[in-house]
Amino acid sequence: MHFSIPETEVRSGDNGSTYVAYNIHVNGVLHCRVRYSELLGLHEQIKKEYGSNVVPSFPPKKIFTLTPAEVEQRREQLEKYMQAVRQDPVLGASELFNSFLRKAQQETQQIPTEEVQLEVYLSNGQKVKVNILTSDQTEDVLEAVALKLGLPDELVGYFSLFLVREGSDGSCTFVRKLQEFELPYVSVTSLQNPDYHVVLRKSYWDSAYDSDVMENRVGLNLLYAQTVSDIERGWILVNKEQHRQLKSLQEKGSKKEFIRLAQTLKYFGYIKFDPCITDFPEKGCHVIVSAGNNELNFHVKLPNDQMKEGSFKVTRMRCWRVTSSVPMANGTASSCGPGRCEVKLELAFEYLMSKDRLQWVTITSPQAIMMSICLQSMVDELMVKKSGGSIKKMLKKRHNGAIHRSDSQQAVKSPPLLDSPDPSREQVVKLSSKLTSVTLRGISTSSSSNDISGNDFHGNYAFEGIGDDDL
Repeated sequence: MHFSIPETEVRSGDNGSTYVAYNIHVNGVLHCRVRYSELLGLHEQIKKEYGSNVVPSFPPKKIFTLTPAEVEQRREQLEKYMQAVRQDPVLGASELFNSFLRKAQQETQQIPTEEVQLEVYLSNGQKVKVNILTSDQTEDVLEAVALKLGLPDELVGYFSLFLVREGSDGSCTFVRKLQEFELPYVSVTSLQNPDYHVVLRKSYWDSAYDSDVMENRVGLNLLYAQTVSDIERGWILVNKEQHRQLKSLQEKGSKKEFIRLAQTLKYFGYIKFDPCITDFPEKGCHVIVSAGNNELNFHVKLPNDQMKEGSFKVTRMRCWRVTSSVPMANGTASSCGPGRCEVKLELAFEYLMSKDRLQWVTITSPQAIMMSICLQSMVDELMVKKSGGSIKKMLKKRHNGAIHRSDSQQAVKSPPLLDSPDPSREQVVKLSSKLTSVTLRGISTSSSSNDISGNDFHGNYAFEGIGDDDL
């Protein structure tokens, strides 16, 4: 997640006095509006809980009224502080930090705590209506959806909630995975756009975990619906013969066999992103990026209109970083509107192209943060597997959580039979047989003078050296 404080505003207090409010944005959208004193209070709590040595430095108090230049300096310092806390593996995951952001989000959007009905979509477009509180966090809503569907507790951790934008043409843009610091109902309603939905989708990458999910009837139906949907969208490549086999299995109601066959197809389990721009193999190339199977896959359109394909393995990425910039005018973000800032986002990574050659690759896309989240979750999953662990987990029950009442469970509807494959889908040429090794590394300096994400750096603990046999 990219935290920024691109703007401040002067607001009136309860007693008629004025104060400076700092607008905290997540991915360019207003999350909450806070005062310096509130952030100072959070800082003191974190320091008390975790000790002064762990906590980043906080901008000091001022006795006199701040000048405009001092307000801007404090804004920059607070932004760096929030980014540093969020990126710390202990502080960023702490209930102290996340509950502060949830409370501030609810207060900023002025949504009172009350019981509401939230529509959560499945991959096949089916709506699941759950009764929740407006103050319920992401984990609460996920548990409510699982309860409504009859998904057992031990499988809840295999799924996540995602914020998705539906296009008028039926296209699907993944905006982000809903996080523990936000309230899903507030996040969706504050966007005031009916094109945004919350979608339930599997949250793991290794298809070996499909076996665990398919042992349960509800898990099998969810996975089957997602697989059919991904094929219909063209996210999974299917030729005519494979399509015939899949349709035959559908007609027989052989869901497990359908998924097993789909697992052998190209791009099974990948998330496909909207067309964007890359500097690989040369600047200004149009590209479609997909994430899955521990790699980023590129379908690149070269300046001569030739289409080529290549993959960047996450184990060859040394590190990566998301940078963002906003156009500035007179020292302020000129593209910031009510609750939203137009942010240019880039994902840059350093890739190990050959045994002794590292190369930077940059993707310019509004979905750069979602791409980064995918990379991080792939690395996390690889590290768990490497240590002999499993992603299987029981979500802990909170005794102070809200009680969700569901009149009846809702079955996952079986999707319709597959349509005929699209013969017009372009065939692409392999970019390079050696483009199977790539490394990511953080950018030490931003190419933009208006960079606002100085610390958004991700090291890769799953990075591996490359041997001669890999080249």
